[in-house]
Amino acid sequence: MPSSWSRRRFLQGSTATALALGAVSTASFPAAAAPAAATSGDEFSTLRLKWRDLILGTAFDPASEPFRTQLATLGTTAAGQLAAMAPATGSLWPDLIWADPEPDTDAESYTYSSKISGSYSRLGTLAQAYAQPGTGLTGDPTLLNAVVTGLDHLNSQVYNENTVRYGNWWDWQIGAPQSLMDVCVIMYDALTDTQITNYCRAVDTFVPDSAVAEYTGTSTGANRVDLCRAMMVRGVVGRSPEKITLARNALSPVFPYVTTGDGFYADGSYIQHTSIPYIAGYGTVLNDGLGRLFALLRGSSWEVTDPNSTLFLDTVEKAVAPFLYNGVIMDNVAGRGISRGSSDDHTRAHGLLGSILLLGQGASPEQEARWRALVKGWLERDRHEPATSNLSLSITRLAPLRALLADTSVEAAPEPVEHRIFAGMDRVTHRRRGWAASLSMASKRIAHYEYGNGENARGFHTGAGWLSWWGDDFGETQYSDAFWPTVDPYRLPGITASRKPLADGEGGNWGNPKPDTAWVGGTTDGEYAAVGQHLKGLSSTLSARKSWFFLDDAVVCLGASISAADGYAVETTIDNRALGASGLPALTVDGVLQPNDQGWTRQFTKAGWAHVEGHAGYVFPGGARVNAVREERTGAWRDINTGGSTDPLTRRYLTLWTDHGFTPANSGYAYVLMPGASARATAHRAHDAGRLKILANTARQQGVQCPQLGLTAVNFWEPGSLGRLTAGAPAAVLVREHRDGTATMCFADPAREATSLEVIWHRPVREVLSRSPAVASVRTGHGLKVTFGDLTGAAGATHTVKVRLG
Repeated sequence: MPSSWSRRRFLQGSTATALALGAVSTASFPAAAAPAAATSGDEFSTLRLKWRDLILGTAFDPASEPFRTQLATLGTTAAGQLAAMAPATGSLWPDLIWADPEPDTDAESYTYSSKISGSYSRLGTLAQAYAQPGTGLTGDPTLLNAVVTGLDHLNSQVYNENTVRYGNWWDWQIGAPQSLMDVCVIMYDALTDTQITNYCRAVDTFVPDSAVAEYTGTSTGANRVDLCRAMMVRGVVGRSPEKITLARNALSPVFPYVTTGDGFYADGSYIQHTSIPYIAGYGTVLNDGLGRLFALLRGSSWEVTDPNSTLFLDTVEKAVAPFLYNGVIMDNVAGRGISRGSSDDHTRAHGLLGSILLLGQGASPEQEARWRALVKGWLERDRHEPATSNLSLSITRLAPLRALLADTSVEAAPEPVEHRIFAGMDRVTHRRRGWAASLSMASKRIAHYEYGNGENARGFHTGAGWLSWWGDDFGETQYSDAFWPTVDPYRLPGITASRKPLADGEGGNWGNPKPDTAWVGGTTDGEYAAVGQHLKGLSSTLSARKSWFFLDDAVVCLGASISAADGYAVETTIDNRALGASGLPALTVDGVLQPNDQGWTRQFTKAGWAHVEGHAGYVFPGGARVNAVREERTGAWRDINTGGSTDPLTRRYLTLWTDHGFTPANSGYAYVLMPGASARATAHRAHDAGRLKILANTARQQGVQCPQLGLTAVNFWEPGSLGRLTAGAPAAVLVREHRDGTATMCFADPAREATSLEVIWHRPVREVLSRSPAVASVRTGHGLKVTFGDLTGAAGATHTVKVRLG
């Protein structure tokens, strides 16, 4: 996040002593200092050794693969960093200069501050190579002396009580102190009392008690946990019970559910940076941080006993698991992290799986058993990029995952069949046997996208109804294989967007632009759902009403009232399949196989159905004008992330879309997405008039009926009637009739503006079997009348009434 601190204040305020030591050699480093005195068996020593194990890992065989290769790689990396280390004024490594006497911009100040935390991180690599077995540098005295010299150099030059911070606050309060304290834990016996005092004083300067005094600003959510970690380990290293107690107590505001701002919500949503869904980013950091701290303090005088900590443990199944599918953590909750070429939706999940196992040690036996079964299932089903083969994963995470996979006493849990609406972050997940989908939207509560630190420059339409989906054995790499630097950002699957050119980072650095719309969300019975989005385009006049009805084997996608006056084409992307570097799946439209060559565009004036081999089927009720293009697209990670590689990447895409024209007024679309369907099944569905009926697709209502499922679902954008349903205020309504003579009605106020709501189902009802507490009254008889009071504080939640039919 931005900071108002200036680098110039550092140049004026620092009294650090420069050490011009020149190039590193064995003779450059003084002999290791005498170890600090420690009382064996005392609690601080116990905690320090426990944290050491959490850093380095335990219960793995360094002589067996893949650990032997990992440790050898660590040694090679450390040897290279050792050879390049050259303590000098303003740097510890020549490529990590943290100061410049010339005036600079705020962006450059960010760069300089990152070199400080980066230098401590490299010392952490050297320390691990020294302490871990099998690195080729284990116990090497030159390496030990280099680490100690590096710690003193950084402390005397820049990271001390006389320096005024500049650039990015994160480097000073989280990145640098965490790495510094971890190195102190590993190299503790080589440090004097004076050195430890100096290093702890520096941490106290940049992470003072006031950093956790209030739960606000940058001290919330995952950031708060990181601050507590830095403070807590400092307390362990510096033998301060007060610091440990303060850090433990400062975790408490993280546990309760929030209703606004950063943190976990009761519906499983997780927000960071006030308006960004972030389960796969900061949420992962929070899980890892709390897992480590719970493990550290367990059994100690400072064990976490806050009863609200159980709320956090519940989020594993409520918030995290719904976004993990076959070992993938979905990109629509990763914020700007999707623009980093160093990771993808598979690798981002790997560390999280290890964190879940670590958290399980502090959960109930029943919870831990369920979590281990979930993790084993994700490990087994990720055939594309399994975590247990990820050599870049830390040993502390890899070893437990490999042990779990080999544990025959744990039976893998299957993917569930469920639908979840995360109203707190405008996200939806839909899980079926064989496939899963997720929907990404934006509202006055949730940003279109996140741009900051030069990252995610072209993610501007990811909140415009982006419908992502994956299958058990198809589509696993849709977003994993250089998707984000090569895809057309104006044609993400499912979105409606103007082709009006947007600047990289449209909305500004950390602008987190939000549309002025409220009706975003929906209702669900836990298996099927009606979801809608009042869409307003980013920096454009585009407006639309979009609805998705999630069924057993399909998603019905409707769009109405699509209007814009920007003078640019407006498109709805039916799908945009990433085909890798050489993929050529067959495209069939109305039974006719289309050419497989690249670089062509086709328009089908009244397509009834289409099928992409190995991916999905698409049905267009009543026929639709559909465009298709096969193309190769070239881009680089640097195009969307200033820290990315400039190497060009070329990938193939097959895109289907509807063109609404340059100045659409009340345009619309309708299509049915069938993930994994065969061409035969798609054609059959296109001709099965009784399977699905679109009740309305207008600016007033969008609704469908599926008799086979006993389902009727309507998004009422305005009060009115449709079929057997009447709503007295805007609402999402879903009715499901069951074969046992009962029915379930689900209601929600996605806009959170209804001070009262009355819904009538014109169907004889005998009795009410159950109802949500928010239901004010229910009248049965020739029809069912359900009345609600003020729903503005219900946070868009679903309310249900179950009845016996007449």
